[in-house]
Amino acid sequence: MLQSMTGFGSARLDSDQYSISVEIRSLNSKGMDLSVRTPRYLNDKEYEIRNMVTKALVRGKVTVSVDYTKNKAQKARNTINKELLQAYYAELSSAADAVGASKQDIFRLALHMPDVLQQEQEDEAGDAEWDVIQPLLEEALKNLNSFRTDEGKALTAEIMSYIDRIRILLAEIDKHDPVRMENIRTRVRGHLVEISNSEQFDKNRFEQEMVYFMEKLDIAEEKVRLINHLHYFTETAYLPEPTGKKLGFISQEIGREINTIGSKANDSKIQHYVVEMKEELEKIKEQINNIL
Repeated sequence: MLQSMTGFGSARLDSDQYSISVEIRSLNSKGMDLSVRTPRYLNDKEYEIRNMVTKALVRGKVTVSVDYTKNKAQKARNTINKELLQAYYAELSSAADAVGASKQDIFRLALHMPDVLQQEQEDEAGDAEWDVIQPLLEEALKNLNSFRTDEGKALTAEIMSYIDRIRILLAEIDKHDPVRMENIRTRVRGHLVEISNSEQFDKNRFEQEMVYFMEKLDIAEEKVRLINHLHYFTETAYLPEPTGKKLGFISQEIGREINTIGSKANDSKIQHYVVEMKEELEKIKEQINNIL
């Protein structure tokens, strides 16, 4: 079954100490185009994250975002440097006595002097949090692949409808082909009557050229190859592994046979069928760009 390259997956964990969220988005790309945004403490894990994502998603323009937020209880707390506070308080009191000023706000002023209030920084998250984040990454990747699979089912149905339409048009060409060949023979016989009385008419050479001419107009081989390509495309679309690139190559071969039928047929009705087949093929190629 086909799988889309477009997808979104997320995972989240909330605890008393922290909240961690992981979001992964994927769009179309010819290869793996990966962008990773994580907190600083995960910088040394980026290589491991890239390996996890590449192995799970194979291809696409992928953005990974990891957010880590400490809860209020875990945020930095203020502490008082009591020795420094006492020193400031004594100095301010002495200055107030010297100038006869009020001591009413001396404590508040001392409390806000430099380095009296100090923040206790919580340790950055480390390996313990990585042990939590790694399963969240795996869960987000699983959710994204599930999203891709659901999108792929819809794409498969759509692409197969285009393939079926090409089959129907090919059947119409096959039905009309004997009429086309008979029309050609009729025109050739008419020309033969006109020139058969000419003194320079070489019957043997004329027959040889007619055989060559009829062979050049014969599209039997192209019809067989085209139907085989359509069968191969369908079989490939339902393989379990990623087949987007292979389907692209098969669609090119389908296009070649359609073009050859159009150029050799020399028939207006078949040309109309060929134009419709090309339209369906263009729809297929457009959708294949989003296939993994």
